[in-house]
Amino acid sequence: MATPAALPPLPFNPARIRTYLLRLPLFTRLVLLVILAFWLLELQTIWSVVQWGALIPEEINLGTMYRLNTYPFIHTGFWHALFNVVALTPLLERFEAEHGTLTSVALFVGPLSTVPAGLYILIERGLLHRNTSVVGASVWAFLLLGSEAIKTYKSHPNFSLGPYKIPTWTSPLVACVVVSILMSNVSFLGHLCAILVGYLLGLGYLKVFVPPEKILRWIEGKLNLLGRLPHYVSVDQKTYGRYGVLPTTNNPAGVSGSGTPMSFMGSTQRLGA
Repeated sequence: MATPAALPPLPFNPARIRTYLLRLPLFTRLVLLVILAFWLLELQTIWSVVQWGALIPEEINLGTMYRLNTYPFIHTGFWHALFNVVALTPLLERFEAEHGTLTSVALFVGPLSTVPAGLYILIERGLLHRNTSVVGASVWAFLLLGSEAIKTYKSHPNFSLGPYKIPTWTSPLVACVVVSILMSNVSFLGHLCAILVGYLLGLGYLKVFVPPEKILRWIEGKLNLLGRLPHYVSVDQKTYGRYGVLPTTNNPAGVSGSGTPMSFMGSTQRLGA
């Protein structure tokens, strides 16, 4: 009797993925859960989740301002949601680990959703006179890539591509162009707006939207968030300080600083794959 052929080894370690997922911080978990919930809701045919929550320029008024916050959570199908989740998760969990859960909630529910949306509406409707709707969490993925690119640029201004030296801050723009070429129904303008806001975040211009640390500590202590909420990241437990590692240009010769990986690419017209 012939011995069955052994299955080829998996290209990834399931145990490591499971460990990684179990260690995700609270806000990152909630974002992934809401994305999953909206995708499941979209499976029914009675009510269109995409039509309800997409960022549609001509549909924005006082009664539909919620669209400025719902569009990153909504996707047009399984693969769209999967690619965006894969792109966003490592970037978002790193941000939350650096800045804390409360700061992440304040920024992503607030300006990191509404500012890219407002910029997109201004250009799409005000300048181009179009009404293309967008959805997808890749708005946050490209925004975080833009922020990380600015931080990396301060310590590593260029990367080499053959004989050419390319500014590090252009990496998200290159990724935006490549994604728009390789994938259909992707919003180049939506991604570009996200990258521009990410640049502002990396340069520190959006710090004004971050609640004072004294207030965050008071809320945490008053509600005992660290004791009550599993995987909560306290303002005093952040990994790298409030606004991340301050890059230095005084590295010893032959020792390169720790650059930020930017290989994650996260789009109705979709934001993302």
